[in-house]
Amino acid sequence: MPAKLSVNLNAIAMLRNRRDLPWPSVTGLGRIALQAGASGLTVHPRPDQRHIRFSDLAPIRSLIDTEFSGTEFNIEGFPEEGFMRLVEEHRPEQVTLVPDDPSQATSDHGWDFRKNHNLLGNIVGRLKKLGLRVSVFADGDPDREALTIAKEVGADRIELYTGPYGGCYDDPAEAARIVERLGETADIAFELGLDVNAGHDLTVANLPALVARIPRLAEVSIGHGLTADALEHGMAETVRRFCRACGQDV
Repeated sequence: MPAKLSVNLNAIAMLRNRRDLPWPSVTGLGRIALQAGASGLTVHPRPDQRHIRFSDLAPIRSLIDTEFSGTEFNIEGFPEEGFMRLVEEHRPEQVTLVPDDPSQATSDHGWDFRKNHNLLGNIVGRLKKLGLRVSVFADGDPDREALTIAKEVGADRIELYTGPYGGCYDDPAEAARIVERLGETADIAFELGLDVNAGHDLTVANLPALVARIPRLAEVSIGHGLTADALEHGMAETVRRFCRACGQDV
């Protein structure tokens, strides 16, 4: 099956937060995205609430539950206690664990699985008791030992960090090299029984090569590039363009 698209709402929230006004509406644009064919919505509520606010989570949860049964809510973040309380309250279908420092502008690396074995084991176990699917952020390195630990701690999926791939948009040879390494990492994950998501700096232009190399890719989570395109094409058409780039017949 083609990869599903989860629309990350952080950039929309950041634009809204420039003024003490309710627009652009996070839930309004989330609704348009789901109507246009997105399979879910993603948020990354950081402690300083510089984009998604904690108060956004209940309306997004309600939007999915009341209007878009069958789509998913994905909450991502570093598993400190405040984040865990948000997850426990709003019960997303998927939790994506990222090793972010609160001061980071954005996620920029995957977990050091060896160093964080115990931390992740405890957190993943806690989330699985709630019946939630758990994905863990992973660098695109074909490191079997690291991915084995991801499996051992109980994760259902890894999310490949695709920032370096997105960053070589003007270097086709380097893009091809990186997408092959991402593919090799995915191959190992599949062998270990993990499913694979991907996210960070993915675009309509670079998605086709990624999904061609990883045809079993489960989901991509896209925010910045999708929001940028929506300024030009509108949210609905942008979602359709990204769905087609994922291989969906939209």
